Amino acid sequence: MRTAAVLLGAALLGAAAPDPVTVPVTVAPGLATHASGRLIVFVERADGPDTPGGRIDFSPFAPSSASIAAREVVDLQPGRIATVDGETDVFPAPLSALPAGTYRVQAVLDRNHDYPYGGRGPGDLVSKTVTFTLPGRLPVVTLDAELPAEADEGPDLAHVAPATRAKLAPVLGRVQPVDVRSTALSAFRGTPISVRGWVALPPGYDGKARFPTVYSDGGFGSTLAYARISALMTAADMAEGVSPPMIWVFLDHSGPTGTHEFADSANTGPWGKALTEEVIPALESRYAMDAKPGGRFLTGHSSGGWSTLWLQVRYPKLFGGSWPTSPDPADFHDFTNVDLYRADANFYQDAAGKPVPIVRMDGKVVATTEQFARAEAVLGPAGGQLASFEWVFSPRGADGKPVPLFDRASGKIDPAVAAYWRDHFDVAHIVVRDAARLKPDLAGKLHLTVGTADTFYLDGPARRLEAAMRAAGIPARFTYLPGKTHFDLFARDGDRSALLKDIAWQMYAIARPGAVRRAATP
Repeated sequence: MRTAAVLLGAALLGAAAPDPVTVPVTVAPGLATHASGRLIVFVERADGPDTPGGRIDFSPFAPSSASIAAREVVDLQPGRIATVDGETDVFPAPLSALPAGTYRVQAVLDRNHDYPYGGRGPGDLVSKTVTFTLPGRLPVVTLDAELPAEADEGPDLAHVAPATRAKLAPVLGRVQPVDVRSTALSAFRGTPISVRGWVALPPGYDGKARFPTVYSDGGFGSTLAYARISALMTAADMAEGVSPPMIWVFLDHSGPTGTHEFADSANTGPWGKALTEEVIPALESRYAMDAKPGGRFLTGHSSGGWSTLWLQVRYPKLFGGSWPTSPDPADFHDFTNVDLYRADANFYQDAAGKPVPIVRMDGKVVATTEQFARAEAVLGPAGGQLASFEWVFSPRGADGKPVPLFDRASGKIDPAVAAYWRDHFDVAHIVVRDAARLKPDLAGKLHLTVGTADTFYLDGPARRLEAAMRAAGIPARFTYLPGKTHFDLFARDGDRSALLKDIAWQMYAIARPGAVRRAATP
């Protein structure tokens, strides 16, 4: 009787469950004899227009528009099949749960495991999109193209709009690479590590007259190539006189685990030490920089905003001011709408059990923290935005990896890890805790700007940081631009970088009192 009941239960369960869906993937002959990495497949409905270039991808602004499934492959060879399970490591739901209909699928082999940070890139293998119907078996998807490598110095000017190309071409000679070998980072990693970036020099630079210096850090997803374009744009603005003459250092903070934030981390290494004790002295010996706090400034956007905020608080004597824009959360009571310190804290649900939003557009929620985390986990174990925070902020685990802040299945936050984050990297907590020590050197040096409609809700933690600065008795300037989002914060009156020019002139006024700002050309 017991055996019959078990068999009957299994039969009923099997009858209720849909047939599992798998995606067979292979490599075209002659493309790669031995291919390893993260094999990712993307599936979308085919009842709409095909994506440009036949590309299917994950978007944080429409997280459920495509389904994702993935697995690791060690040695995928032409003629052999790697079967990607569509039931387990998937987002947003098993492929077998998709409604009946016609779909498109595309496969990508992420060979260097950096998809969660920058998406598909040089060296990755990709397939064409293949149309199929559910229910039914999927055809074999063939990886038939390898994405080309870029030049070491980043994209050439052929990749930018003609008007921008004409603006940047005359200043190519004023932009130079930064590549400083770090003894501290190399010792930590056990392999040679350099801090890289690009320097933009002002008009008339001859190595004799000294100039104020700005250290700028890009947001999440920025790269060394992005730093070069930023340096070229700034050099062009200085040549036109719409930005003051200064030396700009655009730093690359990207790595295999995401951003390192120029923080001294148990997992990513002593990046703050490397920058302040090795890179800055090396650059100041090479270039005619002011080489004093009143001529050393910081700015950055998003994750770069957090890093330049952190550097000012961590090294208040070294820098003369920081202008972070839309920085990542600096008060972990509001970590993109999550209170990390709440009793029974959960990264996916608030105290009322409702989903926690993380992305908004036009006043509407378009993604939740759970969607963000689950999609990121499928795309790869490291390099995504949330995993990147853990690599910087968390203690190092016994396995040599950061201890997770929260469980990816349930969202439950580990209070011990949250406490570690608070004591080491919660800026609001630190400025209050260490107010007596920080106040003499930090007073008046922080100038933060964020939009009231920030796409990632970063105006909330900014207001908490402002309250913390007041509680610590440390003067600071916080500016909230009405209606501005994460992506249009800098734009004004047709100028996409108007805010950055304002910031540059504010810095210059400190370094060169009495300097007069040139009026912008209409």
